[in-house]
Amino acid sequence: MRLLVSWLKDFVDVPGSADEIAGTLGLRGFEVAGIEPAGPGDAVIDVEVTANRPDCLSVIGLAREIATAYGLPLRTPAADPDAAIALAAAPAGGADRVQVIDEDAALCPRYAAAVAEVIPVATPAWMAGRLQAAGIRPISAIVDLTNYVNVELGQPMHAFDLARLAGGTIRIRRARPGETIRTLDGVARTLEADMLVIADADRAQAIAGVMGGADSEVTGSTREVVFESACFDPASVRRTSRRLQLKTEASIRFERGSDPGAPVMALRRAIALMQQMCAGRLSGPIVDRYPSPRERRRLRLRRARVKLLLGATPPDAEIVRILEGLGLEVAAAGGGWDVAAPTFRVDLLREADLIEEVGRHYGLDRIEPTFPPAMTPTPPPDPRIARDRLVRRLLTAAGLSEAVSFGFIEARAAAAFAPDGGPDAVSIANPLSAKFDTLRASLVPGLVDALAHNRRHGLRDVRLFEIGARFAASGETRGVAVAWTGNAGSEHWSGGGRDVDFFDVKGLVEQICAALGAEIRCVPAATPFLVAGQTAAILGPQGQAIGLLGVVAPAAADRRGLPRQDRVVVGELNLDALDAIGVPAADRTRPLPRHPAVVRDLSIIVPDALPAATIRGTMQAAAADLKAPLAGTALFDRYQGQGVPEASVSLSIRLTFQAPDRTLTDAEVQQSVEQILAALVREHGAVRR
Repeated sequence: MRLLVSWLKDFVDVPGSADEIAGTLGLRGFEVAGIEPAGPGDAVIDVEVTANRPDCLSVIGLAREIATAYGLPLRTPAADPDAAIALAAAPAGGADRVQVIDEDAALCPRYAAAVAEVIPVATPAWMAGRLQAAGIRPISAIVDLTNYVNVELGQPMHAFDLARLAGGTIRIRRARPGETIRTLDGVARTLEADMLVIADADRAQAIAGVMGGADSEVTGSTREVVFESACFDPASVRRTSRRLQLKTEASIRFERGSDPGAPVMALRRAIALMQQMCAGRLSGPIVDRYPSPRERRRLRLRRARVKLLLGATPPDAEIVRILEGLGLEVAAAGGGWDVAAPTFRVDLLREADLIEEVGRHYGLDRIEPTFPPAMTPTPPPDPRIARDRLVRRLLTAAGLSEAVSFGFIEARAAAAFAPDGGPDAVSIANPLSAKFDTLRASLVPGLVDALAHNRRHGLRDVRLFEIGARFAASGETRGVAVAWTGNAGSEHWSGGGRDVDFFDVKGLVEQICAALGAEIRCVPAATPFLVAGQTAAILGPQGQAIGLLGVVAPAAADRRGLPRQDRVVVGELNLDALDAIGVPAADRTRPLPRHPAVVRDLSIIVPDALPAATIRGTMQAAAADLKAPLAGTALFDRYQGQGVPEASVSLSIRLTFQAPDRTLTDAEVQQSVEQILAALVREHGAVRR
């Protein structure tokens, strides 16, 4: 809002320079973008007005703020031809020259109109100068006075050429499907059915609250005009302006919320200016369609609440002065005041809003800093924070670096890394670009892209992990993903290095699950973007899906910018699902063993297609009836070759037995080994070596 200081002084006798006025506005919460000279002794102050203060998109609105700040009276528009802001005396009633039909009171709660005979005159220099200072180009006397009222009072107006309105009718209605209108900027626009228009008997003549139509614009040959001053629904104007990509001085004000009490006053001000300019005279009464007048919003302001929120208690007289200066009605009540907010203050909705007004004008710089009292106990921290911190510490200790990627990815990446039967991708209705048009259902695409970025910068050995949200149509889950390429360990002069493989990342996954107390198992799986035979689904005790693990297929890696020869191993876990099956650390705590353990090694030959996890499960099932409790199993050797039949494999398993209450005997341990071997022979046809 460009505020001309001399125009401001029509409303309030403010002392001081433009710099002092700008400083006063700054202390009241307004951002001043700059000050420009505008002739001898005058200046323009460029004020940034927030979206919730449409009343300050006018000279009178900012004058009200200045008057309250300085404790000065505000000159309001008056029915006095000698007043600085004169209003014309105009009767109200039905007009015989134009018929107003309001078909949509929901989108147009108030519509006022007046017919006037006009005389072609030039715009006075003082008015043209003020409009130019406000950033508006003068056009003609009638158009300029409507723009003048808009800037002065914050009420947009429009003038129609009465002779070009078919049937002498103004009809407020919604646009017909496919209806077109050529607006004042000369562009033909196609309207949608939910857009509000101002029409005559035949066609649309203006887009309500946005811009008038060229077919009824005021020209040098116009002899009679219809002045329009209305109040339109903010959401409707905002929606129409955005769809048509048409932002105007009118739409800026209407879409923030205009004052339903201003249309008639604005009409009377426009008529007074017209008479002052000798540009015409009123012809007939003012037509005012206002079926449901809006009442002032009633609020309660408590003295104790002012002290609680501000940390200070301004004097009662100061509170009343501030609120009344801002145009509010104030009446004393028990413990505070009953306050009626004017209709132009659309932002005053609750008690806290009134307290903000008091604080702004009392002076936030006068309030001593204090700690706000704690009204409610601090909520306990989200348990997921500690869980994520544990996972993060574990993975960084394992040598991985944390990555943070975007939650938005491109649809092509989402489709390329979507497992069969996985969640449907969630598209974004208004993406920033084509690369960010889908919410990620997996953390893997972002990590693979991060690997490619590092690879392009000459880094071959990259180990990354990320903890973050994944999105699906069914909701949001939190997960952790790992992506690893290059060497499995650090390079050393003694040699012995190797590339990362499936089992390195499987070990990381098992460490995470063990740290969270979750029992899992890996089973072979098939996924389009992972190599067949090197892919596993991670399942919980009841077969519930926990995650995925495998080597990225060369074709999938190549599409994301990684060399086809690079081996990339990824793994992903659903942390929320792990929480559901995990055992808390307190419940996993056991006392240190007091009695020694006994170790036995067992070598068996089994079919090479038999998963090691199945063998481990058989041994654990057999351990339920053992005299010597089985404390642990470990596979320490795998051999195929001479002495082992075709399609078979030799496995060496280390069995650890330990009892919590006694020292085991050799006989008990040997009997337990025999029972385990018998179960392996029975279930899998194992042969002892």
